[in-house]
This record gives sequence, C-alpha cells and structure tokens, in this order.
Amino acid sequence: MKKLSILFMAVSLVALVSCGPSAEEKAKLEAAATAAADSITNAANAAMEQTATEETTTVDSAATVTEAAPATEEKK
Repeated sequence: MKKLSILFMAVSLVALVSCGPSAEEKAKLEAAATAAADSITNAANAAMEQTATEETTTVDSAATVTEAAPATEEKK
C-alpha cells in the first residue's frame, strides 16, 4: 500500500508540473502581448496625430477666412 501511495504522489507531481506552459509557449505569449500593446500604442498615436492635424487645418482655415474678409470689404 505504501508503494502505491508513493507512486500515486509521483504521478500527481509529474502531472502538476506538466500542466503549465513550456518556456517556448511563454515566450510566444509574451511576444504576442508585446506586439498587441505596440499595435494599440501605434494606433493611438496615429489617431492623436490625425486629430492634431485636423485641428491645425481648422485653425488655418479660420485664419484664411479672417484675412480674406477685409479684402472683400475693400472691393465694395
């Protein structure tokens, strides 16, 4: 009976250790997580840059309209 319980504990220990991911699988998961984080960061930066460009264009357009208004009044 003692040999059977030792065998059962050894098999249980081996099964418990083998349940976790291997070092290669851990590296792949970490690389995928890093790639996803980089992708999200790049998308956020692109969105912020596009928003900044649109705001600058709006301000420039408003300045152009303001400068053009006195010129049209002088023609009258």
